[in-house]
Amino acid sequence: MISYLPRLLTGPLEKALTGFPAVLVTGPRQSGKTTLLREELGEGAGYVTFDDPLEREFARSDPEGFLDRFRGRRAILDEVQYVPELFQYLKIRIDRERRANGRWVLTGSQQFGLMARITESLAGRVAILELLPLSLLELPEAERLDLAQEIWLGGYPDPRLHPDRRDLWMSAYVQTYVERDVRQLHNVQDLRAFETFVALCATRHGQELNMASLSREAGISQPTVKAWLGALEAAYLVHLLPPYFESFGKRVVKSPKLYLADPGLACTLTRQPSPDAALAGAMAGALFEGWVVGEAVKAFAATGRRPELYYWRSHAGFEVDLLLRLADRLVPVEIKLTATPTSRHVQPLERFGRLAGEAAAREGIVVCRVPERRPLPHGHLALPWQEFPGWVSEGLAGG
Repeated sequence: MISYLPRLLTGPLEKALTGFPAVLVTGPRQSGKTTLLREELGEGAGYVTFDDPLEREFARSDPEGFLDRFRGRRAILDEVQYVPELFQYLKIRIDRERRANGRWVLTGSQQFGLMARITESLAGRVAILELLPLSLLELPEAERLDLAQEIWLGGYPDPRLHPDRRDLWMSAYVQTYVERDVRQLHNVQDLRAFETFVALCATRHGQELNMASLSREAGISQPTVKAWLGALEAAYLVHLLPPYFESFGKRVVKSPKLYLADPGLACTLTRQPSPDAALAGAMAGALFEGWVVGEAVKAFAATGRRPELYYWRSHAGFEVDLLLRLADRLVPVEIKLTATPTSRHVQPLERFGRLAGEAAAREGIVVCRVPERRPLPHGHLALPWQEFPGWVSEGLAGG
């Protein structure tokens, strides 16, 4: 049984600890933040989780006394979004000991509100990293599975490494985190309406975001749709892939595409009955597309960078599933379940290349189920899905 998997974020974490007084590691619940920090920082670091109500109360009522507990040693403060009052006291201590790098290591699982408070209180004093669920690159060869299983299990460490727990774990995650914690943190009063909204988002996995349609079907106002979608995005439960706005002489779609951030969670929320059924059903293409987009997001996050990822679609129907900015060029990527790519699959890549000119990479990619890399017409490449995460990482290293 695997007890700990080294994560790709370890390198950026080590650099951050030597260069900043504080480091914040954000990411969804159960993505492995606490495990990473406790394994990499060792037993010498003090540890407190603010999931514990007694620790929350201590930090709020006596912040100086709380921080005094860690005098002379590094401290890991877990889920700090629950005690934003602590940040101003951390700032004072950091400014007293400005040369003591890596003293305060924080984690949080609420993206936007936490970022605003951190930016306001600890600007210039904190490095911010994201730890997302496991990428395929972080799994040993022996743990890698076929495409149906990879999508079904997703990337959260527990169900990915213990498939027998998958159904129970996913159900508990939806109930305790999606329906309880996220709803309470954002003061969502109507649980049933929120559950309906989450389910509707799942059915739109891989589609353009249509706020009016979501509002109508969920029976809530468009401002509420925007607020609840923001809550799911802040909790790393959905990912909005922005459109590339440069028109290159064409009118373009300007709505983001909506993805559940984890393919296993997408399978659960859309009630897929089995791995094989998921990959053979009506949502197969969207689930595969979501897996590929998710691996690209993870590759950027593992380097400490914000994702430079987009999609492109014109009103005339021209579309590229994914654009990645690598080495100052936009690389167009088509995502297809086929095992027999043809010249038809490179047409969107060619069209985008002609319109984008020097902004586009010469070689586009078709990520699909070919057994090995295969050249395609006009200098493009068919790439096995298993190789896509490594291909992105190599591109980022070269950029």
